[in-house]
Amino acid sequence: MEMKDMLAPDPILLPEDPSHDVTDLTQGAVEHPSSPLVWALLAEKELARVREDEALPTAYITAYALARTGYHRSLDRLRGNGWKGWGPVPFAHVPNQGVLRSWAALAHAAQAIGETDEYDRLRQMLSDADPDCVAQLLD
Repeated sequence: MEMKDMLAPDPILLPEDPSHDVTDLTQGAVEHPSSPLVWALLAEKELARVREDEALPTAYITAYALARTGYHRSLDRLRGNGWKGWGPVPFAHVPNQGVLRSWAALAHAAQAIGETDEYDRLRQMLSDADPDCVAQLLD
């Protein structure tokens, strides 16, 4: 039988992200600048593009900036929905995915530019939010 930590907060289940149906990501960022999902998608797209070119670490700066924006928008969205800086943020709940993908994109970009401490911190944040998502988003 699994024991529930009575002091642990309930999982955060965010409402639907306002950019969930956006097709033009750049326009989506203009129309929904507070959306973690749109920033995560922009960062992921840029990371994929740069990786394809086998670029030097300096080429990852744009991806890092996009992901950093998504990270901050994620914190705003979480806090606006009752998150106190810790507790479960399940990846299985689709509206949470933009937040966790933003954190993962920032982790990838940080690793690419040599920010290993930041990568480790973000990996721990993802693990604390939903341990099962780490393998899917970072490995």
